Formats: sequence, C-alpha cells, structure tokens
Amino acid sequence: MKPNPCIENISPGYLFPEIAKRRTAYQQAHPDVRVISLGVGNTTEPIFPAAAAGLASEAKALSTPDGYSGYQDEGREDLRQRISEVFYGGKFHIDEVFISDGAKCDVGRLQLLFGRGVPVAVQDPAYPVYVDGSVLIGAAGAMDGTGYAGITYLPCTPDNAFFPDLSLVQPGSLLYICSPNNPTGYVMTRAQLAELVAFANKSGSVILFDAAYSEFIRDADLPKTIFEVDGAETCAIEINSFSKPAGFTGVRLGWTVVPFGLAYEGGGSINKAWSRVMATIFNGASNIAQAGGLAALSEAGLKEIRALTDYYLENARRIRETLGARGIATVGGDNSPYIWAQFPGRTSWDVFDELLNTYHIVTTPGSGFGPAGESFVRFSAFGHHKDVEEACARLVG
Repeated sequence: MKPNPCIENISPGYLFPEIAKRRTAYQQAHPDVRVISLGVGNTTEPIFPAAAAGLASEAKALSTPDGYSGYQDEGREDLRQRISEVFYGGKFHIDEVFISDGAKCDVGRLQLLFGRGVPVAVQDPAYPVYVDGSVLIGAAGAMDGTGYAGITYLPCTPDNAFFPDLSLVQPGSLLYICSPNNPTGYVMTRAQLAELVAFANKSGSVILFDAAYSEFIRDADLPKTIFEVDGAETCAIEINSFSKPAGFTGVRLGWTVVPFGLAYEGGGSINKAWSRVMATIFNGASNIAQAGGLAALSEAGLKEIRALTDYYLENARRIRETLGARGIATVGGDNSPYIWAQFPGRTSWDVFDELLNTYHIVTTPGSGFGPAGESFVRFSAFGHHKDVEEACARLVG
C-alpha cells in the first residue's frame, strides 16, 4: 500500500514544534525563571455562565428519554436561525447556515467543493490550514524555495496597507481571506472588501472569508462580515466560530454560510454541493456544544461575549502601548487579539530568541506564517491579565 502523495507533500509541522523545543530548552537551562507565553492562539478564560448553563443543561437532558437527541447533520434549526439573526440581520435562510465543529475544520473541508484543478491564492502571511488544505486535496504541490508549488502568495504588508495585489490572482481562483487577520491583526476596510468582492465577481473567483475574530471589532466603520458588502452573496463563503468570542476552543463549534446565490461556472449550486459534502463526511456538531452555542447567543450570552472579548482587547491594548513606548511599530490589537510587531533588518527567529532569553517571553515568529512575515513577530492577547501585566513590565524594564 502506497501513501497518499498529497499527504507527503505537506511539510512537517515546524513553527509550533520549534517554538516548544526552544522554550523547553530555555526552561531546562533556567529552571527558576517563569516564562510567560504571549504567543498562543488558545483562549485562557473560563466559559461564562450563560453558555456554561446551556452546555450543562443539554448534557443532563441527554440522559433522559424526553431530552435525548441524535444526529443533527446541518445543525439545530433554532441555532442556525439565531446565527442568521445575530450576525447577519436575518438575511440568510437556515439552509444557508451550516453548523460545524469549528472554523478550522470547515476551512479544511471546503476545498472538497472545488477539487484539485482550481487555482488557489492566499494572503501572505496566512493561517497555515489555508495552504495545507489545498495541498491535501492536490490543488498544490510540495514546498519549493518560496512556498507550496501552485499556490499564489499575496503579500500583505504595511507597504500595501495589508491589502493584496489582486492582479496576481488568476481568474477562477479560490481566494483565502481572513479579517480580522491572523496573524497580522489587520481588519480590512469596507472599501477594501468592496474591491475584493468586485474582483471576485468579475473574475469568477470564490472568496473563502474567515471571520473567526469578527467579534473583536469595535470600530463601527469596519465590516464584521463580508456580507455587509453588496455582491458578496454571489462570490463568497464565510466561516466563523464560537472558539474565540465564547471561549469554545475546547468545546468545538462553528458555522459556515454558503449563500443560495453562489454558483459554479456552469450554474450548479455550491450550496447544494456543500450540503452533500457535509452529509457525506460529517454527522453534525455535538448536540451539547450546539446547546451551549445557542445559550451564548441569548441576550445574557451576548453580553458575556462582549465582556470576554473586552477582556482580551484590554490585554492587547496593554501590549500594543508597551511596544509603542519602546518605538516598535505595530498593527492590530485594537480590533483584534493579535499584535503584529515589526523589527526591520532582523529575522523573526532572532527576535523570538531575544524576547525569550532576555525577557522570558514566548511570542510567535512571523516567518512561520509565510515569506511576508519575515522580520515580524506576533504577540497574542490571549492570556490572564496578571501574566500580560508582568510581561509588559519586563519589556518596559
């Protein structure tokens, strides 16, 4: 039996294992030093009462004859309706909203809709699953000197206001966009998204829009969903998650919106195709998780989501201000939990090592997210207030 060559084309995990290796080596050499991580994307604070009560109630109900429930392939209808109301003003029918076990899982599955023959373009730097999913399906090849073969990398840097040069994108491409962005923390403006949507509709491309951090947006002028832009319903799929706003990283719950108006080149419904894919390889998110999600979208739950995201944004503000006081240029942290700090003329790993060895702080080297991430480091606001305060005090001192 031979292995799937697509799996062999995925480069071995490097970024986070290497971070763990360097942290472990440092800790072993300095056992009395308390290392603080400002590099993780995992949440740290407990799930708030409304969502926790929903989770507990459903778990208990499943042990009773009247409360037991089985498969929920596309997801609970009341949850899909509530997502449409809360995040999209009720504009989507429940059959356009698909419940999943998280945004990352859906991003990886969505490539099945388009197969190996589609051109793929991604923001650079980018969340790794965008390219890895393309490699798994065969739409991209093995790593070469600049990235995966067959992937069009779209540098997003301060020089171009973090907006890609769309002239690089082939017609009929699958275009991965994340806003608020991981890792840069940048949020695309309404004008930028309008330009993106116009390009996709004209070129026959489909945008996979990752909005997993949308609930951190506080600026009312910044779009929280691509569907705030006219024309997006004929060129975009949006993926979102309860992981970061509700602390569901371990619970696993997300959703994807696939509009009825989105069609293949020949006119076939992408919505129907996605429904078929999900019914084939997925039996639905946990009923317990869905009950927790519905509770998180109650009036009390939405207040708790706001409080939780405010908590992390306060961390982000503190980190951003500390770096600014040291003259370090940053982006993000105001409408996002990530701060993207630039160290011109230095490699990301050199900066990582200095922060670890001098200040005992773990960050994430930007080069691990793509070529355009070189000389940048990502700081994460996911952490306890006291740890962030201590880390910032070390940087100041």
